[in-house]
Amino acid sequence: MLRFFWVFLLLAAPAMTQDLTGHGGPVRAVLPLPDGQHIVSAGFDHAVILWDARAGQARAVARWHRGSVNALVLLPDRRIASAGEGGRIALWAPGLGAAPAQVLEGHTGQIAGLASHRGFLASAAWDGTVRLWHLADGSAQILEGHRGNVNAVAFRPDGALVSAGFDGTIRLWAANGSNQIIAEAGLPLNALIALPDGGLAAGGVDGVLRLITPNGAMREVEAGTRPIVALSLDASGTRLAVASLGGNVTIWGVETARLLHTLEGPGLPVWSVAFAPDGRLLWTGGADRQVRRWDALSGRAIGPIAAPATTDLPQGLDAHGAQVFRACSACHALTPDAGPMAGPHLYGIFGRRMGSLPGYAYSERLARGDITWDATTIGDLFTRGPDVVTPGTKMPVQRVDNAEDLAALLRFLEQVTR
Repeated sequence: MLRFFWVFLLLAAPAMTQDLTGHGGPVRAVLPLPDGQHIVSAGFDHAVILWDARAGQARAVARWHRGSVNALVLLPDRRIASAGEGGRIALWAPGLGAAPAQVLEGHTGQIAGLASHRGFLASAAWDGTVRLWHLADGSAQILEGHRGNVNAVAFRPDGALVSAGFDGTIRLWAANGSNQIIAEAGLPLNALIALPDGGLAAGGVDGVLRLITPNGAMREVEAGTRPIVALSLDASGTRLAVASLGGNVTIWGVETARLLHTLEGPGLPVWSVAFAPDGRLLWTGGADRQVRRWDALSGRAIGPIAAPATTDLPQGLDAHGAQVFRACSACHALTPDAGPMAGPHLYGIFGRRMGSLPGYAYSERLARGDITWDATTIGDLFTRGPDVVTPGTKMPVQRVDNAEDLAALLRFLEQVTR
């Protein structure tokens, strides 16, 4: 079966003209706006989309970023901050636009998390640093201390800045730039959120939800078996939503650490989760490229914000291979006219030289073009993995371990891409 390993390696896709059809790749971040009517989403396809949730329509699409957009946050002045693979932070006027109103630069690695408090913006990046930005003048304080990627930042209610990273630590930062380790998980942490009492909640690669009290005591809750990648707290501070790469979304009581609801979704990785301002709706975004809404009080699915931006797989082809391909369809189209996607379309892939599709901004490794795709080379790619066959690529690390699945996938691709 197709198995995705836990890495935040993202596809490089080209900047595209605006369209309002939805995301062309997994939805990495969702941000409900205070008016209760609009929501902003961002994804692996470089897009930031402003939706009218009631009408179920996209009102604006911004494709300024040159990589996956990993994080969104609302600023006190109603501007929207977005950041991701390119290492730059875009500050958008409330209605978005073709270009951001302001750009903050300085990180040398992709940005994985953002947080805002009063006149400050914090960013966590894979260059191993946290930056505290003064929004009044765009200056930044560089905070160093984590060993490896920093994946998440949060502000406590009193304004204290905390961060979590690949080194498994949660660090509290002082005004002079020094830091104190207030909790250690022993393995990478991906998500962090501040609780009303000054405590914290953190999610790690082991699927464990960690609740940390203000005095540093830690309680561990088994939320699932796959990595936790997103957390959201409702406005009352009493319910916590947890999203994982396994497709699980659960809602927990903060004080009791009791499971309240398990949301029954499509079973694909869920990359983002956010409560609506009134706490009655919960929004999620994931590998199916859709922004979905849920009744947060009952856990009942309400449905996607808009119709899927994909078409059904062709009929009359290898059914087994078509089923295996569905995991690839989150980023790759089968026809050249399918619209913007996170990855290049696969039409004509057999006999095509790697990195040669016109108009697509490949990663440096793929742009070398030293492999011609055929059944042997594609099979090798999914047997050993892109990280081995094309080291340095930004393609997600994935392998097809079952020989029958791989053979079926190759048959399907040969049939449908010619």
